[in-house]
Amino acid sequence: MNDHLRIGLARMHVEAGEVRDFLPSLMTHISNWGGEVVLELGYGSGMGLSEQEYRNACPSVRFASQEEVYQQDIVLVLRYPEENLLKMMRKGACLMSMIHFPTRPQRIEFLKSLQIEAISLDSIKDDTGRRLVENLRLVAWNGVEVAFRVLREIYPAPGFESPHRPPIHVTLLGSGAVGMHVMPAAIRYGNEGLWRKMVEKGVPGVQVTAVDYDLTHHYAFMQNLLRQTDLLIDATQRPDPTRPVIPNDWIAFMAPHAVLLDLSVDPYECEKPPFTVKGIEGIPHGNLDQYVFPPNDPAYEKIPPCIPTRNRRYAVSCYSWPGITPRKCMEIYGIQIAPLLRTILSAGGVKNINPEGTYFHRALSRAMLSRWDH
Repeated sequence: MNDHLRIGLARMHVEAGEVRDFLPSLMTHISNWGGEVVLELGYGSGMGLSEQEYRNACPSVRFASQEEVYQQDIVLVLRYPEENLLKMMRKGACLMSMIHFPTRPQRIEFLKSLQIEAISLDSIKDDTGRRLVENLRLVAWNGVEVAFRVLREIYPAPGFESPHRPPIHVTLLGSGAVGMHVMPAAIRYGNEGLWRKMVEKGVPGVQVTAVDYDLTHHYAFMQNLLRQTDLLIDATQRPDPTRPVIPNDWIAFMAPHAVLLDLSVDPYECEKPPFTVKGIEGIPHGNLDQYVFPPNDPAYEKIPPCIPTRNRRYAVSCYSWPGITPRKCMEIYGIQIAPLLRTILSAGGVKNINPEGTYFHRALSRAMLSRWDH
């Protein structure tokens, strides 16, 4: 093991609602495996964790300025940092973050210009293509729970909890890694307690219709389906992010009380054509400070002008759905990232990761900037 490999863990200075930091237990592992831990001042404070709790878990931990953290051998931060922060990194150092290589080509270009290595956490996959760092169950359950909370408030007479209302019709776009968690979440309203309450009252439940990407091209079918839909959920991973799954014009077919839930959370990019759009076109891009948008919300006016927004419903969107339950989220991420860090430390650094080596070597190499050729 490399006793001198230093890992800097930076805070995320984004919206106030983003409080996630890795838990003290991960620092214990890093230290036990021979790494040095450098935490940004205030690390963990958003989740109520003190410096002493980190010191108890890892006596050798050191707290430092943001600039010093970004000058370590490896910088670990969950969400992709601002460019001015990345410029603090040393050439040859490695960023580990949710970079989203497939949909953020400009990030790839920028990181290469800095001559640093990067490992995109969302691209670390095993030999079957399964992601090793993911919180897709929380994406589904947190998003669905919020969407049903909105629907519950705006549902027309006789009311959402009335035994006399018809079943709730949910249309799920996509049946992949996220969609497989959406199905059980949706039939339980995203909340097991609410589901049991509704069952006891004899309220009709939820019918979920899953539609894969190829079927959404059939206009007549989709028009009829959307007219019946109370909750529309985008959980797609589109082959072409320049084409929406649901064009804004189609939203006009939906009932006034319908709710639009964005779980894919793709960005809008309007700098040059072809423009990148969301799967459900014309809804705002939410974050942990605001993830519910009424049709008259000012956020609609801030959507880039290349995107049509004329047809609106209540929209629910959050860039970081797992962050709604921060501690639970970071417990999961810590468990998933630990063996990856151990592999890097055992190898003596990222430069020694072998694309034809052991299981974790192969998985890490698939997510490395220097080997990204998609």
